[in-house]
Amino acid sequence: MIDKTALEQVINEALEGTKMFLVTLKVSKDNVIDVALDSDEDISVDDCVAVNDAVLAAFDRDDEDYELTVGSYGITSPLLLPRQYRKNIGYEVEVLTCDGRKLKGVIADADDEGFTLTMTVKKKLEGKKRPELVEEEERFNYSDIKQTKNIIKI
Repeated sequence: MIDKTALEQVINEALEGTKMFLVTLKVSKDNVIDVALDSDEDISVDDCVAVNDAVLAAFDRDDEDYELTVGSYGITSPLLLPRQYRKNIGYEVEVLTCDGRKLKGVIADADDEGFTLTMTVKKKLEGKKRPELVEEEERFNYSDIKQTKNIIKI
């Protein structure tokens, strides 16, 4: 079976000097390797081919047979890494918290520990008869989040 640590090292070396980063690396017991990349900019097919070629050069298929897929992490896929949250500052997302709340808002800020979500909510304000829409911010730790997905508007 392919050594996942060595594989990850080869991929990260291939990504050095680029704006791309590794999001997921899966290696099955049957040596089916799935690599998902993301970037602060667009990812081209040529970018994926370059990483694919780096893996092929480092791991000889004659020594150990494997199946390899290198692709870009989809826009409809959940955010997994702090870098992805930072990349999506200013974008609308749907957040499912570990305590079961489902929220929609815009990522206002993100760091290595968590992110801030700006949400528009209806609130009864003092001295007002009807609830009004107001913006609220809430800070989340990544450990408190089950899933965050981009909201795609067409």
